[in-house]
Amino acid sequence: MAVTVEKAQKLGYTCLKALLRFAFMVANNLVAIPSYVLYLIVLQPLRILDSKSFWYIEGVLFKWLLAMVASWGWWAGYTVVEWGDDVKAVSEDEAMVLVNHQATGDVCTLMMCLQDKGTVVRQMMWLMDHIFKYTNFGIVSLIHGDFFIRQGRAHRDQQLVLLKDHLEKYYRSRNRKWIVLFPEGGFLRKRRETSQAFAKKNNLPFLKHVTLPRLGATQVILKTLVAPQENGTPPAGDGVRRESKSKGLQWVIDTTIAYPKGEPIDIQTWILGYRQPAVTHVHYRIFPVKDVPLEPEALTNWLYQRFIEKENLLTHFYETGAFPPPQGQTKAISREMTLSNLWLVAIQSFAFLSGGMWYCLFQYLYHCLF
Repeated sequence: MAVTVEKAQKLGYTCLKALLRFAFMVANNLVAIPSYVLYLIVLQPLRILDSKSFWYIEGVLFKWLLAMVASWGWWAGYTVVEWGDDVKAVSEDEAMVLVNHQATGDVCTLMMCLQDKGTVVRQMMWLMDHIFKYTNFGIVSLIHGDFFIRQGRAHRDQQLVLLKDHLEKYYRSRNRKWIVLFPEGGFLRKRRETSQAFAKKNNLPFLKHVTLPRLGATQVILKTLVAPQENGTPPAGDGVRRESKSKGLQWVIDTTIAYPKGEPIDIQTWILGYRQPAVTHVHYRIFPVKDVPLEPEALTNWLYQRFIEKENLLTHFYETGAFPPPQGQTKAISREMTLSNLWLVAIQSFAFLSGGMWYCLFQYLYHCLF
């Protein structure tokens, strides 16, 4: 098929734009991530003298790094519309966020849509696959205190013990508020067939848009972080809890991500921007933690019910282009999430200025020493 001049020009423009965006992303990473690490190295005395202030500053820098990632999608026209409960109302409380998982772009979407939720981003902890430890962002997540979980039956029991220890050691000592996890344990395209076979064998609903969630990490988080007055269980990490006077985990936020036409945005698209501008839709439903059971069988059923609801939400969305209204209401209300371009430019400028400052400092030290 012949390629017209117009199509060739469009293709050339797309390739050039992708190349320029990739170059900017590489430059951004080369200055922002080392600067984050170096600032925190310099601030180590503060960590000893005033740990709370140290982790406050680390959280601000962490939020700015995530905002830089969000900006790559925002400036490519990948925006977000939010539905359901307004999670800003619980942004200062402790919450566990359960998210369906379709592609690498899910994390980028959350980085974007949580930016305007108060202190959430700088005080959140992520649970992610261990492979992300070896990416360019791995050093940032390690310092911030995120948990990298290794998938697979052979590692499951050990990983859950490590997760419990990690939460007791880092969650409240670093004043974390929200913890984000993907209970499906992998991307939809990779787990759907196995999940459907398991559902058929165990007489469970047939799901197309999500997979059946796994119990382990969710149960560990609830047992470790929920305050004893909520469920009658002994407190975990009691010394840290008394010091921080935490009320414990108070909410579970069921978060459902829907992409136009069911076509997920992956990290490559987010970076290169070769896909046409698109609106990702995010639906929230908030549950008080006191309504969430802790017993394994009851919690499993509760989790399954959440993902059956996700299936229904996504089916409705793909058929109508909108999420259904909440029960008892006739109309669903959506909210367009926005970011300030001026703010994004400011933090990008700060990153490049920081990179320049560190470079000049090391050049000066090199000349002084040699």
